[in-house]
Amino acid sequence: MNSLSNGHSTRHIFITGGVVSSLGKGITAASLGLLLKQRGYRVRIQKLDPYLNVDPGTMSPYQHGEVFVTEDGAETDLDLGHYERFADLDCDRQCNFTTGGIYSRVISRERRGDYLGGTVQVIPHVTDEIKRVISDLDSGDLDIAITEIGGTAGDIESLPFLEAIRQYRQERPAGEVLFLHLTLVPYIKAAAELKTKPSQQSVGILREIGIIPDILVCRSERPLEEEHFKKLALFCNVRRELVFEELDVADSIYEVPLEMAKQKLDEHILRLLGLPSGILEMAAWQNMVDRLFRLEKEKENEVVIALVGKYIGLRDAYKSIYEALCHGTLANSLRLRIKTLEAEELTDERVYEELSEVHGILIPGGFGDRGIEGKIRAIRFARENKLPLFGICLGMQCAVIEFARDVCGIAEADSSEFRPDIAAPVIDLMENQKKLDNLGGTMRLGAYGCDLLAGSKARAAYGQTQIKERHRHRYELNNEFKDTLEENGMLITGMMSGGKLAEIVEIPEHPWFVTCQFHPEFKSRPLKPHPLFREFIAAAGRSGAARLRGKENRTD
Repeated sequence: MNSLSNGHSTRHIFITGGVVSSLGKGITAASLGLLLKQRGYRVRIQKLDPYLNVDPGTMSPYQHGEVFVTEDGAETDLDLGHYERFADLDCDRQCNFTTGGIYSRVISRERRGDYLGGTVQVIPHVTDEIKRVISDLDSGDLDIAITEIGGTAGDIESLPFLEAIRQYRQERPAGEVLFLHLTLVPYIKAAAELKTKPSQQSVGILREIGIIPDILVCRSERPLEEEHFKKLALFCNVRRELVFEELDVADSIYEVPLEMAKQKLDEHILRLLGLPSGILEMAAWQNMVDRLFRLEKEKENEVVIALVGKYIGLRDAYKSIYEALCHGTLANSLRLRIKTLEAEELTDERVYEELSEVHGILIPGGFGDRGIEGKIRAIRFARENKLPLFGICLGMQCAVIEFARDVCGIAEADSSEFRPDIAAPVIDLMENQKKLDNLGGTMRLGAYGCDLLAGSKARAAYGQTQIKERHRHRYELNNEFKDTLEENGMLITGMMSGGKLAEIVEIPEHPWFVTCQFHPEFKSRPLKPHPLFREFIAAAGRSGAARLRGKENRTD
């Protein structure tokens, strides 16, 4: 282990972005975190976002992608999912702050009189608060903190954060803070050239603020030539050996840390921070990526999963779902193909056409009544045709509604979220939740324990009697209908530890019909696939193999 000895300060790496948004600062931070951790260092990663929302919890998935939930119940930016999946660490509410969150803290201090009647200003009060949340990461059991600054150099919204990290470096001992700037080197097709000028201008914006990057990482769709590296080093005031390229990866984002390691980015960073490099242990990660590449070429082992969702138009809305499915196929040595279906468009006439050739159906979470009937149609198709089904959060609730209507004969079965005055609210707010005026206070967020029923598919998947999973929802299975559901063949196989809330619902007579109230996708990692995703993909693989045998044996 290379962990710092007692008495040494936590080192800080700040990652900024330039030229355009969506460059991949989150992937870069996550990859760097993985490399440093695999060299024996204790690492944490933090995201500071410039928007005014207090957190992403109330934002549409079309605006900001998925809301990633931490163990302690924080609703955070999706980049924290990358941090956890790559570096195999657990983030918490200290790992994501927004401008809205920072200003809320400042205003609370002002209302308490903490500023002694002084005029509250961006400098020093807002920047001091930003520095405070960065310093809060410092501890005796942390060696390196990586902080990603959201937005793009030149944005008005990002200025307080950039000013704060400029001050932070000035206030820390020399060599304890490093600036890494991720920028774009675009290829101009008409000129058949890579252009470094946008990167030069982006670094120029930072220099006007007082930030001089120590390291430049250049995103590009084509390899840089030596002349490009030299030009960037000269005009960006960065040593040639500290200019790196980050090419678009052809197959998987999991290649990125391996490409960084080839250029020895992590070694240079540790040298600048005055830390020994040690030995990089990446064999398991390399084997995982190699296996992923091999499976991509084996089309005969393909498993087709239908994802029936409400936010299909933006891939990032289900980012963790896609990654967890990938992890599940890796665990089963299968090639993944996802068929995305907009629930709102899945009519009775289209169900067979869209789902007859898939090997499994996944119904993800969401809020609101749009597309609910399409999800229910997909669930009915899976139940009646013995097709593996995995329902998550809202997916579990829709499965209960479908079963109550079509098997239990409760025609009015629905959720009070969609129809508040429904006569048979099989999904409902609990009594203590109904008494609250603020619906935000009714959310069940973060990790809760769950006891698993012996003999259930969930128990077999996990291999243990009690688990802990992350939640983000408001409505629950109404226990008044529990006996009716179980009498008709739908069992509650997971219950909240010490409580009476349903966590997992299965149909034992079905080959694989498992739904859960929590979000297992948040805890799946490429080297540690989530048990439910692993077993869902295994069941889908068996379904696909059975269908293939059926076709081979059929005589026309």
